[in-house]
Amino acid sequence: MKVLVVGANGQIGKQATEMLQEGNDHHVRAMVRKEDQLNEFKEKGIEAVLADLEGPVDQLAQAAEGCDAVIFAAGSGGKTGADKTLLIDLDGAVKMVEAAEKAGVERFLMVSALQAHNRENWNEKIRHYYVAKHYADKALEESSLNHTIVRPGGLLNEEGTGKVRVAEDLPERATIPREDVARVLVAALNEEKTFNRGFDLLSGEYSIEEALKSL
Repeated sequence: MKVLVVGANGQIGKQATEMLQEGNDHHVRAMVRKEDQLNEFKEKGIEAVLADLEGPVDQLAQAAEGCDAVIFAAGSGGKTGADKTLLIDLDGAVKMVEAAEKAGVERFLMVSALQAHNRENWNEKIRHYYVAKHYADKALEESSLNHTIVRPGGLLNEEGTGKVRVAEDLPERATIPREDVARVLVAALNEEKTFNRGFDLLSGEYSIEEALKSL
């Protein structure tokens, strides 16, 4: 499977890209928006393409051309305002869904946020972020794509444990290392139990393979 990682220079996206490159199961293409990022990936022997989520859908479709799957791990980041969240996490995600359909991609994995599907459990301090995630997820669900929506808890930069917990609803506030989120995304690519569904993701006591097969 040829996989386009959108947001490949981000913390989760970069780890997912490197995991795909190191494994033998898939071919990876990194999508970035800056020339220096492009060169950095190419120097590592990773195929890379330049495209901007604030650009036109046609440009994004060209970036996805020839790919079988998209992993959407892009985000505006915590230091930007609500306007960037709407442009990247919402409109950028929706445009990438449209671009994937246009390019003939079949599979689309979205990094969302814990309980984004459940308004009653949104974090009031970043409500705009949850609004963006909620409606981007809905656009993906309503598309023709075979989708998986991964909703991780609080993201940590520590080393992954390889042990997780997944379910349609995990309403408690808890955390997970970014490395484990990346591993779940890679593992979910071919896992049929994740097809056309979304799930919350936290650190837990089950191996990633075991957890995904339990869905």
